[in-house]
Amino acid sequence: MLTGADLLAKVKDLGDVSKSDLVRACGYVSSKKDGGDRLNFTAFYEALLEAKGVNLASGGAAIGKGGRKLSYTATVQGNGNLLVGKAYTAMLDLSPGDEFQIKLGKKAIRLIPVGAEDDAED
Repeated sequence: MLTGADLLAKVKDLGDVSKSDLVRACGYVSSKKDGGDRLNFTAFYEALLEAKGVNLASGGAAIGKGGRKLSYTATVQGNGNLLVGKAYTAMLDLSPGDEFQIKLGKKAIRLIPVGAEDDAED
């Protein structure tokens, strides 16, 4: 059974073949009691995901509602930008093109939607 970079290379080389042929060519086949072949699709797809960097054993896929938790912290990037992620903008129902005024306080940065009243003092 191929794993890692060998598995990825074989899948790429085979190109557009059937799923059964792909699983068989990568060696994910076992023998049944009656002498027939059993294709191990689950083992193949798990190895393929692991080869692509997705670790299923630790639940690290972070897909759907079981994904990462919001930390409510941000880090200044190497280019000086401060990024507010998509999860936060979705929580606030923001859309591309929404504009904000930037208010700098002594210990805070506030974003006020353009046209909204700024009723807090820093």
